[in-house]
Amino acid sequence: MITDWLLGLPPLLVYAALFAVVAAESSGLPVPGETSLIAVSILASQHQGISIELVIATAALAAIVGDNVGYLFGRHAGRRLLTREGLGMEKRRQFLVRGEAFFERHGSRAVFLARWLPGLRVVGSWLAGAHHMPWRTFLLWNALGGIAWATSIGLAAYLLGHVAATIFRTFGLVGLGGVVAAALGFGAWHLVRRRRSQGAEGRVE
Repeated sequence: MITDWLLGLPPLLVYAALFAVVAAESSGLPVPGETSLIAVSILASQHQGISIELVIATAALAAIVGDNVGYLFGRHAGRRLLTREGLGMEKRRQFLVRGEAFFERHGSRAVFLARWLPGLRVVGSWLAGAHHMPWRTFLLWNALGGIAWATSIGLAAYLLGHVAATIFRTFGLVGLGGVVAAALGFGAWHLVRRRRSQGAEGRVE
């Protein structure tokens, strides 16, 4: 089972490992941060020593800290990497100009939604820093995104519990990720549909 190897670890080490992996991914390293959150959330549903509240809080804090490390790297080194002389210089500089315009128009939404997008989750903070997005704006939307991401993914895996573990064992990470994404998508669709229905009833009255 996916969580068997974690059962032998003290809870404090489980939280520490989760924090380290999520923070590393958020700062720009290609490690399985979201996968770790899913695995530990499943563990919390099966093991009384692990609290889902602490799992979510740990993942959210790690995401915020890691993203801010990535932001600082992007702000101080990202621009130099994009503007330095060498192969593809013109394309890199054009990317920088377009990126600055994009973050000026959509930066807040991009930072918030990056948490749910695998590629952007790793490099989004670098791009925000490289394009000199104001740090206070980045911090606000990054914190909101980190908290919402950790809560939605953590709770989805926790509520699926044994079902999620069985899916992972049978279909692997892709299958489990697809189920979690489908569950979140269905929840969002149901919420939008209910609000539209309530709005229509209000207009009829």
